[in-house]
Amino acid sequence: MKFVAFILFAAALAAQTPADTEQAELNRAVNETAGSQIDFIKALERHLAKYPESKQRLPIEKAIAKAAIEVNDNPRTVLYGQKVLAAEPNTSDLALLDRVIRLLLDSDKPEPATQALTLIKRYQREVETLRGKAGQGHMSEGQWSEEINKAVARTLVLEARSTGNLGKIDEAVVLSKKAWETFPGSEAARERARWLGRQGKDAEALQCFADAFTVEDIRTTHAERISDRTHMAELQKKLNKSESGLGDIILAAFDRNVTLKSARAEALRQKDPNSAATDLSEFVLPRTDGTETLRIASLKGKTVIMDFWATWCAPCRIQHPMIENVKKKFEKDPNVVFLSVDSDEDRTVVPGFLKEMKWEGPSYYEAGLGRLLNIASIPTVLILGPSGAVSSRMTGFIPERFEEMLSDRIKEARAN
Repeated sequence: MKFVAFILFAAALAAQTPADTEQAELNRAVNETAGSQIDFIKALERHLAKYPESKQRLPIEKAIAKAAIEVNDNPRTVLYGQKVLAAEPNTSDLALLDRVIRLLLDSDKPEPATQALTLIKRYQREVETLRGKAGQGHMSEGQWSEEINKAVARTLVLEARSTGNLGKIDEAVVLSKKAWETFPGSEAARERARWLGRQGKDAEALQCFADAFTVEDIRTTHAERISDRTHMAELQKKLNKSESGLGDIILAAFDRNVTLKSARAEALRQKDPNSAATDLSEFVLPRTDGTETLRIASLKGKTVIMDFWATWCAPCRIQHPMIENVKKKFEKDPNVVFLSVDSDEDRTVVPGFLKEMKWEGPSYYEAGLGRLLNIASIPTVLILGPSGAVSSRMTGFIPERFEEMLSDRIKEARAN
């Protein structure tokens, strides 16, 4: 998003009262850039030149790095990105790490490769710490695991590039193969082809370019696909004096990667039934007490009220007893089911919260359901009709009328 760095930095300055000449000058310099990222960067650099010992040096350098990324100023991205990463060794901006590393590796020279390798090891440690955390962005456990695998594969590709640039070709081949095995993406296949080619293994490199060309990967650009096609043609001509037979190689790679994707999806589904769920009825919700699971398909033909809440949500605490009051109105109707669905990313806090609040009845983890149903804010109450379709969506609530509104919408959904 353009001008993000400027907007955030300017807002932070606006919230402060100038306490000294330096702060006043900084406020004025930023305000005078008129939303221009280029002028914003220059203004901050002039300020640092005038005040080299500024107490705000780190946040200023962060702002420059972010602005440089937005305007594709690669030299400044590397310069200030490295400064920020060095100043904060215990906290990592993964996006900044990735960008700086890739820019360092744009050159085949060994010196930037050495610098990149240090950052790559840090990148890998940071990614691995995410593996032990609950899925973010309302992903199911399996989906989150695959996102981590993708990130690990990216770091291995970068490690292969830096290692290869340092002249260790055999190690680069091994690392790029490991990247492909961790998550089969076009970048990993392309990197492996690069170093197999350096080993003189043209036939294997051709197969890897075919993998890069055919594997399903939303990160692959049109330009990269054209480049893969060109490399395949060059290698096929080198090996067979013409492009004849290249189509068969591409088709074989396509079939190979379809089979590979299906096998990975099935293995993931065995661990997490929600990983490939695309329909509400396919979801399985685990109870927060770990005793059992609930298949949404088992509720077919019933009117279902899903209350999405979280431990950090203050309005949820007010809304919960109101939902309990409404539940009592329908307790004699077996075809009306209320589901309490927790949306916390950190599940460890949930059992204690439920005990503290003395909320009775079963609660379930959303396990990726919120992502499917586009639950963008908490609290949200969804009402499903007997057909399984969403009949009503209540985001937020009006305390004075909530019980009446919810009751009316349940009756309406039940009647349809």
